[in-house]
Amino acid sequence: MEKILNYINGEFKNPIQNQWIDNYNPSTGEIYSLIPNSSAEDVQTAYEAAEKAFLDWSETTLQQRSAILTKIASLLTESLELLAKAETMDNGKPLSLSTSVDIPRASSNFQFFANAITQFASEAHESVGQNAFNFTLRQPIGVVGCISPWNLPLYLFTWKIAPALAAGNTVVAKPSEITPMTAYLLGDICNKAGLPKGVLNIVHGLGKTTGQAIVEHPKIKAISFTGGTATGAHIARTAAPMFKKLSLELGGKNPNLIFADCDYDKMLETTLKSSFSNQGQICLCSSRIYVERPIYERFKTDFIAKTRNLKIGSPLDKETNIGALVSKAHLEKVKSYIDIAKEEGGTILCGGDYVTVENHKNGYYLQPTIIEVTDPNCRVTQEEIFGPVVTIMPFDTDDEALSLANNVRYGLSCTIWTNNLNRSMLLSKRIQSGIVWINTWMMRDLRTPFGGIKDSGIGREGGFEALRFFTEPKNICIQY
Repeated sequence: MEKILNYINGEFKNPIQNQWIDNYNPSTGEIYSLIPNSSAEDVQTAYEAAEKAFLDWSETTLQQRSAILTKIASLLTESLELLAKAETMDNGKPLSLSTSVDIPRASSNFQFFANAITQFASEAHESVGQNAFNFTLRQPIGVVGCISPWNLPLYLFTWKIAPALAAGNTVVAKPSEITPMTAYLLGDICNKAGLPKGVLNIVHGLGKTTGQAIVEHPKIKAISFTGGTATGAHIARTAAPMFKKLSLELGGKNPNLIFADCDYDKMLETTLKSSFSNQGQICLCSSRIYVERPIYERFKTDFIAKTRNLKIGSPLDKETNIGALVSKAHLEKVKSYIDIAKEEGGTILCGGDYVTVENHKNGYYLQPTIIEVTDPNCRVTQEEIFGPVVTIMPFDTDDEALSLANNVRYGLSCTIWTNNLNRSMLLSKRIQSGIVWINTWMMRDLRTPFGGIKDSGIGREGGFEALRFFTEPKNICIQY
């Protein structure tokens, strides 16, 4: 049985207490490796390595840091096939998605911040008449903690690590215990790229043990976390009294507003993707679909037909559109919401059942599911399901669409389909979300701020926002 190891001070190490967790292949339901359930002792060892490495790393030139991050990006690209297969085996997503999105984006994350750090600037202010000059230094924080989720494992892991390293910090990072493989492989890539020992330390384990040890460590000065809202709230309760910097990218229950004047064909194809990509396990998926009444019945018919044509199968099959959900527990959770919808009076228009895939009878497969609802306050429209399940409902006016969109405790993203410019601008301003897509979905520019409002989190990632988070501003005033 293969063992995934911690990566501490540039070396691969067993957990100190020799405790291990089974790692499952979601497509088969079988254990294929073991991962450490690291203790506070392992986190302390990682912290000590990071603290020792900090001074030298923080004083490297921007060009030196940039060169190493660029080399990591290049090695990720060179390892595309290996990493994509590892991601698919670990997560259950189609290989086509790992190959075209997850691993290329992980490489892009490193390359983007390799470039961005050389362009990152601070402010200067001349006090005319007082013969004074103020300027701001932005200095690395020190040792920071990065905790990433299972849905886009390497993609989101690197989204945190790359800006932290670029800004001159050293890192203690924990990937999800459900999908640890590509983070494990990243350690070897970092060594090949010449990343100094101790600059990045990857500690595997459960959130309640390993993750908690990182969050409550008195000398880890910032926490960047992506995951569920309940976990984010727990992290905030622990870290805020310790005055740590916090960036929390949490859940979403994103609306998709479809108006009758939209580009219908483009909308339909994109809505299929925004509903079911990665088995609906993306925080940006549009799980609440609201359609203007004149095209509601047409949309319903066409959307059901396209959904039924999606192929559910082995993630390694090139023809597969819908792979396995990430774990048995998550599969059962998602299925429970379909049962709740029936109890609440929802109509299952498509899907809703488990699927048995040939030669993968124990895998975690579920039909993509469309539920027609009449009550916008029912649980399936209010609670994050995070699976291949969407609700649909008609609306009559722009005001009603806006009210429906904002009628949840989350505020991560929203998609609007319309060719009316005034409507686009007014709704974009009034929608309560951190990201608004108009006539598109998931079009990401890495320079832009990423994050949500309300229960979708605090802070922003991406671009210079991430570099600002991972640095501390210091004002210096000189009078002459």
